Amino acid sequence: MSDQHLQHGPTSLSAPLHGATLGQAVSRFWRKYATFSGRASRSEYWWAYLFTTVTTFVAAMLPALTLLIVLGPNETSDSPPPLTIAVVVIVLIYMLALIVPGLAILARRLHDAGFSAWFILLGLVPFGGIVLFVFTVLESKPEGARFDAQH
Repeated sequence: MSDQHLQHGPTSLSAPLHGATLGQAVSRFWRKYATFSGRASRSEYWWAYLFTTVTTFVAAMLPALTLLIVLGPNETSDSPPPLTIAVVVIVLIYMLALIVPGLAILARRLHDAGFSAWFILLGLVPFGGIVLFVFTVLESKPEGARFDAQH
């Protein structure tokens, strides 16, 4: 990372936070829930991506875990217990709650790499996700500043 990307002191939410820690990235992920303008640094994006991937994986395991706890390992049931249904509903709400901030941080990351957020639509075509992945690992580009909020 070049010296021009190192930040000293607090960074406003409107600027990308280069060298973000996991805690900073997660905080900014939620605080900028539906902010599609501006930019997100690679560290900001990838820490948030790691957080959402791990928490989604854990959340997806919870319904099975509640079935094991409520029914026991050797019992079966024709219908899931109410606790399991409640856990499934909570997990689905959490996963739905991740859609908007996930798209927003991807848009900001694309901006930081100098691309329009419309490139998100590449995810809808075969192999478009690979292109998006490559775009998210690219270094920050000065021309990405054109996507910053105008004051």
